Amino acid sequence: MRPLIAGNWKMNGLSSSVREIEKLIGLLSGSVPDDRDILICPPATLIGLFATEFSDEGFAIGGQDCHAKASGPHTGDISAEMLADAGAAFVIVGHSERRADHGETDEAVRAKAEAAQRAGLVPIICVGETEAQRKAGKEKEIVGAQLAGSIPSGEGDYVIAYEPVWAIGTGLTPTTRDIAEMHAFIRAKVRDGVRVLYGGSVKPSNAEEILSIVNVHGALVGGASLKAEDFAAIIRAAK
Repeated sequence: MRPLIAGNWKMNGLSSSVREIEKLIGLLSGSVPDDRDILICPPATLIGLFATEFSDEGFAIGGQDCHAKASGPHTGDISAEMLADAGAAFVIVGHSERRADHGETDEAVRAKAEAAQRAGLVPIICVGETEAQRKAGKEKEIVGAQLAGSIPSGEGDYVIAYEPVWAIGTGLTPTTRDIAEMHAFIRAKVRDGVRVLYGGSVKPSNAEEILSIVNVHGALVGGASLKAEDFAAIIRAAK
């Protein structure tokens, strides 16, 4: 299965960030390796710019969230159709920061994933447990419930990203055994062909080890994707 290396820029980046992408392309010797898929999810303000500037560079652009409806009186929201119109091919839904900061339920995440598929986008559906849930031994119960509640019921394409909440942006990562066990658990819950990414403090120093684990089909990278040197190293680590 082709690995997918996705960069989630979160609420970072201005128009001048074009130079960081240009630097990334240069570090990859002018072209993205064609045996892996590369995705960059900048803030919504940069999607159109990045899609226009880098449409021929061999990587995709994605959004970080979308509304479940195609249009309407939803001030400040962006629909999946708008993302597609701006040049996006993917969209992240259900990230733990959205679930925590905006109270998004599994039902809401599923509606957004279905909206993404409706618009021709591939949703990257995020799941993951908190530190307290893992210490209580409930990590599989939690992730299993999130999968059951968040995945659309149809045959449309989607990606799963396992991100233990306690590892996001903290510098902490689960053991390789923990990652392998959770990815095997998720693999058994989704249909064949669905890629399962790992996210949570992925960086150049641990990328090769994480990406070599069975059932890890790529990575959802946060802070390290903002730095061309770090993101290029993670891309090269994918086999």
